[in-house]
Order: sequence, then structure tokens, then C-alpha cells
Amino acid sequence: MLYWLGTAAFALAILISVSLHELGHMITAKRYGMKVTQYFVGFGPTIFSFRRGETEYGLKAIPLGGFCKIVGMTPQDDDVSEADQPRAMWRFPVWKRTVVMSAGSLTHFALAIVAAWCAAVFVGLPNPDVPQTVQQQVALPARITVADCVQVVLSEQECKAGAGTDVAAPSAAAGLRTGDVITKVGNTPITSYGQLTDVIRATRPGPTVFEYTRDGRPGSTTVTMIAAKRPPLADPEGPVTEVSVVGIGQSIDIPGTLTYGPIDAVGASLRYDWSLVEGSFVAMKRIPEKIPALWNSITGDERDPNTPISVIGASRLGGEAIERGVPEIFLLIFISLNVFIGIFNLLPLLPLDGGHIAIAWYERVRSWIYGKLHKPDPGRVDYFKLMPLTYAVILIGGAFTLLTATADVINPITIFSK
Repeated sequence: MLYWLGTAAFALAILISVSLHELGHMITAKRYGMKVTQYFVGFGPTIFSFRRGETEYGLKAIPLGGFCKIVGMTPQDDDVSEADQPRAMWRFPVWKRTVVMSAGSLTHFALAIVAAWCAAVFVGLPNPDVPQTVQQQVALPARITVADCVQVVLSEQECKAGAGTDVAAPSAAAGLRTGDVITKVGNTPITSYGQLTDVIRATRPGPTVFEYTRDGRPGSTTVTMIAAKRPPLADPEGPVTEVSVVGIGQSIDIPGTLTYGPIDAVGASLRYDWSLVEGSFVAMKRIPEKIPALWNSITGDERDPNTPISVIGASRLGGEAIERGVPEIFLLIFISLNVFIGIFNLLPLLPLDGGHIAIAWYERVRSWIYGKLHKPDPGRVDYFKLMPLTYAVILIGGAFTLLTATADVINPITIFSK
């Protein structure tokens, strides 16, 4: 029950954010004197509507977005009455049209900032100090976990005491404990976990003094290293060689999330949103290479968790977060989705808002250049000539949306293992 409530709540949150996107267009257009004739939430048949002044407001049957109708968005619009011609959008200065067309994306960014601030204060934001790569991870201090046993020869069997080639871990036998930070092995000072593993592997088997700190207090013990067969650390599939081991792993003592005070949360939320902006550009660049993985997930392969998701997939993740009692994940997904939509909508392609902005500035720059060359102003761009490109964008975008939605129904991404 909680899953479906969470899914519905996330879908509603997306619908509200898209409706606010259109509200941003409407408010700025009205502010500059442009005429807005319609503002609707949803598409398809009208459920109800009412009129206030010159604008009709209402709700439509298909809750998949919304729209506002601004008179004369392009010079080719043929439904502009003679009386409305002075208020046609295309007649306004380019900077005003830019503000109006970018207001939708700015609304998404504002939602992301507010939601990130709320997350920072009430549930926590991801800790930026948590290592994101193997290189960052092994550069941390040599805080260890201690195993009960060690596999001397590589085996597919689970590591269990007394099972086949498994032997008691020298680290445990020497009295090392999980949470200890190794500071020296033999005569070599240790500054990171990566260095610790390199030094251990390069040391001959036999007794070796380990120095460590435990709860802030220094200590030392003698660990009898043993020989085992292992692949290179940087290449788990590489050739196996004999090295020294002691039966330890890395312990990362860094909280996954951090909460902030109301003031500090402002900077933290902005930094987090900026990290999402950078990640969104990376994700968009990788979309073409993810299409085969999406298709394969529909035909039976395991779903790659790094493949794009649709509104359906995002809603399912939101429902799963509520079901598992982690509303912070619900909020973080909502934030990232708003950042991505805001950026994507500014791409300089019709019919996206960014396409209209790009054309407006192209016209302005072209007119300026012609003026400097003392040539007649070439006038406005003919949108009809751009229709083939616009249809191509719509077709590709629609096919991609259908592909992601199908994958999210047949083989959805999950944030928790079943």
C-alpha cells in the first residue's frame, strides 16, 4: 500500500512541478504585457475550466504535463487577431522573450534549490566527502576491518573457517580490530589504505610489526603474514601471483549523509544542486550509448542501473523509497529530476524552450550584423522551414521516451535489492 501511495505522490509531485513550469511562462508573459489566453494542467479533454480576465484556466483529463497559450509565439502564428497583434510575443524585445521562455526551467531550478535546502535541514544531503571512485577510496587513511579467515588459494567458495584452503586471519590472531588505523608496517610509515595494501603485498611472508591507533591511542603488534595467490589490485581479472596477506579490508568511517543548520544549508544545497547540473550534462552525453542497454533490458538482460528512466521509473523509485521508510531518497530523486528537466528544456532545439531562445538570439545577432554591413534587416526566421527538424526531434524524443517507459514497466530499476 505504501509503495502505491509513494508512487502516486511522486507522480503528483512531477505534475505539480511541470504545472509550475508553465506558470512561470504565464506569469512572466503577463508581466511584460503579452497576452496569455489559456493555462491548463494536463492534456486532452477538458474536465473543467473557468475564465479570469482574458485567460482561461482549467484541468484536462490526461495528467501528463500542462501548457499555457501565449499569443503570437512565432511570426507564422495565424490565429492572432488584428487587435492582439501589438501584444504578439514575437514583437517583444529579445531579452523579454528570453526571460519568458527560460522561466519554465528557472522554476525547475528554484524547486530543486528549495527542495535541496529542505533535505539539507531535515533529512540530510549526500556527504560530498564520501569517495566516489576507487582512487579516492584507497587514498583515505588506512582504517581496517578484520576478517575471521583468509583464502590462501582463490576459490569460489564462501570464506568460512576451516573450509578447504581457508585459514585463520593473521590480523585477528595478532589482536588487530576493526576500526584500527594502521600507521606503520615494519619500517614503512602508512598514510593511506592503498599504500597499506601495496606495502603488505610487497613484504615477505613472516612476522612483521604493525603500528596502529585505536580510539586515539597508539599501539603495536606483530602480525605473521602468510602467502596467498591474488590478482593485481587494479585488475581483478589479471594474472594471479603469490603475495603476502593478513586478512584485512577497508573500513570507511564517513557518514553517507549530512544535515545542516538553516544558514549552512543554503550553501550546501547550492553545492549539491551544482553537482547535479554537472552530472546532468555527463548523463546527457551518455544517452546514445545507453540505448542498446535499454533495449536489451526489455528483451531479457539485467537492467543497467545507470540507464535513463522515465516518469514511470522515477515514480516507482519514489514509491519504493516511501515503502522502505527512506523519504530522503524520494526527495533527492525529485531534486535531480527537476535539475535534469530544467537543463534539458534549455537545449537549443525546437520544440523545446531552448530552441525558441536560440532562434530569438540568432535573429537579433543576424540583424545586428546586417546593420553593421548597411544591409536591409533580413527579418524573422521562417519557422515553417524548421518544421522537418522539429518533427525529427519530436520523433526521436518520443521514441526514446517510449523506450525508457517500456523498460521501466518490464524491467524497472530498483534502489533496494529484493
